Amino acid sequence: MPHPTIKNGIDFGYSGLSEMLIPQLSTQRLILRRFREEDVDAYAEMCADPEVMRYIANGQPLSRSESWRNMAMILGHWQLRGYGLWAVEERSSGEMIGRIGCWQPEGWPGLEVGWTLRRAYWGRGYATEAARLSMDYAFEKLGASRVISLIRPDNAASRQVAQKLGEKPEGKVELFGSEALVYAIRREDWQSMP
Repeated sequence: MPHPTIKNGIDFGYSGLSEMLIPQLSTQRLILRRFREEDVDAYAEMCADPEVMRYIANGQPLSRSESWRNMAMILGHWQLRGYGLWAVEERSSGEMIGRIGCWQPEGWPGLEVGWTLRRAYWGRGYATEAARLSMDYAFEKLGASRVISLIRPDNAASRQVAQKLGEKPEGKVELFGSEALVYAIRREDWQSMP
């Protein structure tokens, strides 16, 4: 990378997102990595799917431009918090299949590990696999003492993932104008899991 250049008192060096290091994690089947511009098509497809989006935010699908802005927000979360959601890539196909990771925007009730996958990749255990890696990251790298997942009451599949992760229901919060269940696990409980 070229060295920064200062001209007329302005530093034209590289900084911010261009140098921000987002760690890459992997399992045998998945790679959790930084979002890239070429992910837009797959990400927009996921966010436009009403079945995928019905339990996310306000439950409405996103347009392509809204999806792009949402990806930019995810990268901005990394910049502001030092952690965030990863793009999840299926190793065998190289396809970007969803987003999973650590999330705590302003006003959130705690550090969340959340997951969203493209519908074609549901039912393969990918959400649990990547969320488990994200939990490890939250507890071991971020030093979290407690991690939550916010899940709509009707989302049976996500409640099942949370239970596989050892999370237990702890209460309810209002999220984007409707109720969400708070599933949580503490570090000592996570560490004692087989």
